Amino acid sequence: MTRAGRPIVDSDTLAIRRASRIIGTQIAIACTAVVVVVILAVVVYILSEISVAELVEPVPDPDNLKVGAVGLLRAAAVLGVALIILAGVMSWAVARRAVQPLGDALRIQRAFVADASHELRTPIAVLDARLQILQRALPADGPSSAVVAELRSDAKRLIGIVNDLLESAEIGGSAPTEDGVVDVNAAVGVAVESMALIGAEKQVTVKLDAPDAATARVPASAITRCVVAMLDNALRFAPTGSVVSVQVAVTKKTVSVTVRDRGPGIQGIEPNRIFDRFAHSESAADEVGVTRTGFGIGLSLVREIAVRYGGSVTVADGSAEGTAISFTVPRARTP
Repeated sequence: MTRAGRPIVDSDTLAIRRASRIIGTQIAIACTAVVVVVILAVVVYILSEISVAELVEPVPDPDNLKVGAVGLLRAAAVLGVALIILAGVMSWAVARRAVQPLGDALRIQRAFVADASHELRTPIAVLDARLQILQRALPADGPSSAVVAELRSDAKRLIGIVNDLLESAEIGGSAPTEDGVVDVNAAVGVAVESMALIGAEKQVTVKLDAPDAATARVPASAITRCVVAMLDNALRFAPTGSVVSVQVAVTKKTVSVTVRDRGPGIQGIEPNRIFDRFAHSESAADEVGVTRTGFGIGLSLVREIAVRYGGSVTVADGSAEGTAISFTVPRARTP
């Protein structure tokens, strides 16, 4: 699968490549240090055995060959450079072989998540449909109505989790379905309009600040999905009466969407790890001290989509004054 002549790469593949580069670089540095120490020891020994005057004079050899000290030093330097290059090539090959099992394990994990999600999707949807029929059959003021409503809410939550798992598992292996220029502001506006209703229930205002024109070659549905995930995370930790801002910024080469809340910030986890699957903060609490955690799937999808279309997602701010997450993709110039 390719996009614009380039292979499509998911975040797992990038993580494997990054690990391979780090391991290879560390091995190469260690080998280089050993070679340099050995060469320096040889040079020091040669210089300690001859005087400065003898440095440029040929040294008689038993086989009637004449070898100068400068020639020996030059040969040692060439040998050292050759050994360093050889160490670099070998470390690169060893590192790739070392991380290959990790790549296989990640592919197996992704396949398992996809299969499990497919198997769970239908029975949960059937369960929700049956609960909906039961809810309609019960009187609005009946003693069981509230319990059935909570069961439907739990079923919907499960459906959302399964859908997120399925998208997370499949997004790295399928090709983009759209390749045209998309209005980023319109896609972001759809997400803001939807999540503003959820924010209103918590008395949190969702505010959009967008420029006149922002275009990218990313499906509108993918952009909307990313902004919904970021807003869902922001609204989860935004205090009552605060404002969650969504800002679209355009540069010559990129379009970025930044979602900022005024919550307690990122706590109990390294900022860069919030984009890992199933990662969540363990110490962020709301006003009444109840810990609120997500399932760590939504933001991982944001990273998958960003990487898939040549972009990135970063934590722009994770202080006690709030959290800001930026989703950036390459800008598409309109004809």
